[in-house]
Amino acid sequence: MMEQLLYLSALFDLYGALLTEKQQECLRMHLFEDFSLSEIGEELGISRQAVYDNIHRSEKAMEAYEEKLGLVRRYQAERQELAEIYESIEGLKTPENASEVEAVLNRLNPILGRSQEVSI
Repeated sequence: MMEQLLYLSALFDLYGALLTEKQQECLRMHLFEDFSLSEIGEELGISRQAVYDNIHRSEKAMEAYEEKLGLVRRYQAERQELAEIYESIEGLKTPENASEVEAVLNRLNPILGRSQEVSI
């Protein structure tokens, strides 16, 4: 369930702009604000069934985009590769080159979404 939610969130991040405004609103409330179908329906003035249909169509559309374009798959593979490169570079650190290695790792941190470590 959580994996599906993360996958749909990734799809929405990359393909959400290609959906209609109503589809975007329904998905945003459902995925990120944890609204129930009834709550979304009340908020948007549509039936619970219409919300379900909107969400279902949105998911299918985004999955079709992903099948054709593969942007989420590519993004995840690139992040995994960068994480492995990061670990490899970290393993190369010696007392003689520590500052140079740290400089490279600090450039990679924002790309990988890591906070910069402060060494004392």
